[in-house]
Amino acid sequence: MRAPRLGCIADDFTGATDLANNLVRQGMVTVQTIGVPASDERLDADAIVVALKSRTIPAADAVQQSLQALRWLQAQGVEQVYFKYCSTFDSTPAGNIGPVTDALLDALHGPDQGFTIACPAFPENARTVFKGHLFVGDQLLSDSGMRQHPLTPMTDANLVRVMQAQTRRRVGLVARDTVARGADAVRGAFATLQQQGVGVAIVDAVDNADLHAIGAALKGLPLVTAGSGIAIGLPANWGLQARTTTSALPPAGGRCAVVSGSCSAATQAQVAHFRQLGLPSFQLDALALAAGSDLVADALAWARTQCGAGPFLVYATAEPQAVRAVQQRLGVAAAGELVEQALARIAVGLVEGGVRQLIVAGGETSGAVVQALGVDRMRIGPQIAPGVPWTAVESNLCPGEPLHLALKSGNFGGTDFMSQAFVMTQAFGVLETAP
Repeated sequence: MRAPRLGCIADDFTGATDLANNLVRQGMVTVQTIGVPASDERLDADAIVVALKSRTIPAADAVQQSLQALRWLQAQGVEQVYFKYCSTFDSTPAGNIGPVTDALLDALHGPDQGFTIACPAFPENARTVFKGHLFVGDQLLSDSGMRQHPLTPMTDANLVRVMQAQTRRRVGLVARDTVARGADAVRGAFATLQQQGVGVAIVDAVDNADLHAIGAALKGLPLVTAGSGIAIGLPANWGLQARTTTSALPPAGGRCAVVSGSCSAATQAQVAHFRQLGLPSFQLDALALAAGSDLVADALAWARTQCGAGPFLVYATAEPQAVRAVQQRLGVAAAGELVEQALARIAVGLVEGGVRQLIVAGGETSGAVVQALGVDRMRIGPQIAPGVPWTAVESNLCPGEPLHLALKSGNFGGTDFMSQAFVMTQAFGVLETAP
C-alpha cells in the first residue's frame, strides 16, 4: 500500500480536479475527496486532494475548514502540504488566500513562523507571473475579464501587493531572472528572503521549465501554496515520472448534458458557441427565480423532451452587466446562492432522468452540484483541456452505474469545449491503464 507523500487542500471543486489532473499526468497516483472524509481510513495513493468549497466563504470559515483538512492529511502521514487556489488568484481584500496561508503556516511552524511561496502560474492555460505581476494571456490580470468577476473581481495584477494586503507576514519576490538560473538559484533566493524576514515569496514563472525548477527547489518545504501549475514540478522530488496515459474510466453511457453557472468571459464564449451550433439550451433567469418561478421544474420538463444523442445545455451564464443588475436587486451572496442551488437541483434531476455524462461549468456551481449529487470521491481520467479532466464518480442517484463528471473552471477550455468534450467519452473503457 502506498504511503501518501503530498496532501492537498483545494479551495474549490474545479480547482481540485485541475490539481489532481496535473498530479496524475506527472506520475502520482491521486485520490480526490469531496470535503474532509469522516473516516480515518488510510488511502492508497501518492497524493490526496481534499476539495473544499471555501474560496468565497467568510475568511474565518475558510481557515477553520482548511485546518480541519490539514489535520486529516497529517493523520494520513503526508510529507508536504499544498494549498491550491485559482490560477487567477481569485480573492477579496479580506482573503481567503492570505488568511488560510497564515493559518497553515502557523499550524505547521508556530505563530508567525515558517516560509512558503505563492505562485498561481499555469503557462499551459496562459497564466504567467512576471516581475510579480499576473498575466492572463497577453493581458495583465487587472485588464482581463477577471476585473468584472461577480464574486472576486481582480483589479490589481501586482501579486506582492495583493498578497501583502491579506497576510500579516512580509511578502517578497523571486524574479524570473533567478528562476531561469534553475533550482539551486531559487533555493538560494528562498534562503535570502527568509533571512530578510520574508514569510511568503511570490515566484515568477512564464513556462513549464520554470515550474520544474521551482518544483525542485520546493523539495522538503512543509507548505506550498499555488495554482495547479506548480504541481507538474513536484512529483519528481519523489522519483516519479510523467505518464503518457491515464487510468481508464469505465465505459460511458447515458445522456449528455452541460450545467453552467459561470459568468466568466471564456464560459460566455463557450455557451454562445454551443447555441450557435444549434444545440438545445435552456436559460435560467435569476430574477424570475427570485420572484418564485419554478424554473427548476421547467428546466427538467424541457430536458425530458431532449431525446437526441447530442448534448444539451442548462445555463445561468450571463454578461457582466446582467449579473450586476441581478446582484443589485438581490445582493451578491443571495444571487449566487439562488442560482447555484437551482442548478444543483437541476443536475440532480438530470441524473435521475438518465444523464450519465455531465459537464459543470464554474467553481461555485461545481461545488453545489457535487454536494447535491452526494459524491464523496472522484476517480481522475483523461484530460479534456488543460486543467479539466473527465472523472468517474459514484452517486446514490444512479447506484451501480458510473457517472462521468467534468468540473470546469469558468476560465478554462476553448470556445468549442462544451460541444467537443463528450467526444472523448466514446473511448472510455479502451484507454490504456497507466502503471
